[in-house]
Amino acid sequence: MCAHHFVWLFRGNFVDVIWVAPSKAIELFAYDTVNKNLSPKPGEQPKLPIPASLIAGACAGVSSTICTYPLELLKTRLTIQRGVYDGLVDAFLKIVREEGAGELYRGLTPSLIGVIPYSATNYFAYDTLRKAYRKIFKKEKIGNIETLLIGSAAGAISSSATFPLEVARKHMQVGALSGRQVYKNVIHALASILEQEGIQGLYKGLGPSCMKLVPAAGISFMCYEACKRILVEDDDDEE
Repeated sequence: MCAHHFVWLFRGNFVDVIWVAPSKAIELFAYDTVNKNLSPKPGEQPKLPIPASLIAGACAGVSSTICTYPLELLKTRLTIQRGVYDGLVDAFLKIVREEGAGELYRGLTPSLIGVIPYSATNYFAYDTLRKAYRKIFKKEKIGNIETLLIGSAAGAISSSATFPLEVARKHMQVGALSGRQVYKNVIHALASILEQEGIQGLYKGLGPSCMKLVPAAGISFMCYEACKRILVEDDDDEE
């Protein structure tokens, strides 16, 4: 593969990184903070009837989405409206000047509806699988490869469990833009898709989605645990 073709594979990646980097940083920080505060210490009773990782995952998804949503909207605008803007800063200034600051958060609610169950399920599955691994193999520390596999499995579980919501959200967005059927809400969209296309309609495109999300989840969790080991354990050693 020549250098030109290699560069082409990563075209548009810079804009993705600008959005993904702060989004993941905020998400993992929120998860770690909430999970630590809600998780019972050894011998203590659980503070809530709901698993701490489930709540922490939902909080992580909400925090990262709210904080970085304008960047996602700018990325979408740059992708769809090519030639209109001369980059991120130009897009931001034009949208704020011509359409108002509120435009940067248009479509936030449907995004939150999609991200809350996915993020909650993803972190809960990851935490549950890690605990199960420790119990089965009687290991306290989990290596990078094992973390990669556990994180990928968690990504597969959460993607499959919440994919119908993502399909419904896309149908709602496309319907509104194209002037076709406009759904009243997510439940109406799910019921309509189920009636028209059957159960397979709710999982259309799951394979390609998992091909992206599953390895991404595994790599994300592996980097998260590796950084925690390096930063947290080094701090503990210094003390």
